Amino acid sequence: MSSQIPLHINGHALLPKRTNVVHVFAEPGEEPLVAGVHFTCAICNERPVYVLRDGAVHVQKPCRYPRGIITEVTLDVSSGKLIVTADLRDVYDADIHAGASYNTALGQAQAVEAMADLGCAYGPVGNSCPSLYRNGEDGYIIASPILDDDDLPSLPDENRMADICTDDLWAYSIADFEDWQAKGGTPGQKRLGHYTVVDVPPGTYRFTHHVGERGFDKYAPTP
Repeated sequence: MSSQIPLHINGHALLPKRTNVVHVFAEPGEEPLVAGVHFTCAICNERPVYVLRDGAVHVQKPCRYPRGIITEVTLDVSSGKLIVTADLRDVYDADIHAGASYNTALGQAQAVEAMADLGCAYGPVGNSCPSLYRNGEDGYIIASPILDDDDLPSLPDENRMADICTDDLWAYSIADFEDWQAKGGTPGQKRLGHYTVVDVPPGTYRFTHHVGERGFDKYAPTP
């Protein structure tokens, strides 16, 4: 039989559109076949197991990350110089596809952590061409500003330190410039794209990556 009934997703990100009604094919005693949903959760990468109960379809197990995933990593910048670009895999060559699907928040969080283990602050941001901005005395923001009705950017242009072109890889990649050189990076001969070197106070920096957060709005007018 087939019918249109509510779907209770149990915290998972399964719906490509904002709806809780899906098309269901079900035979008595068998797991329902649900059409119009993602094959796996876009957050936790788990394949849902459905059960037909009380006139609705339910996902049996809850999502492990119902609020999404905010990833935090640290980067040692002892030289006081950052190389800022989209792709530093010529030196920091972690397999970003080794874990969960890279199309999920979990897979991207695993990629961020794998790159950080090699010494690169990495973050998937889509093809957004963000920039690195100074934020106060000791903070920084990686973001793509939007323009208001008067074409004024949501982040002040005078605070922009580096632009990141994401045409080749939809991410930012940031590392200590001297560490990059010591591991084989050659200034002026980077394999992919343009990079910028910026001066920052030497120290350890914490990167908080919000893209995997549930409900993250990349078009929000404020950081």
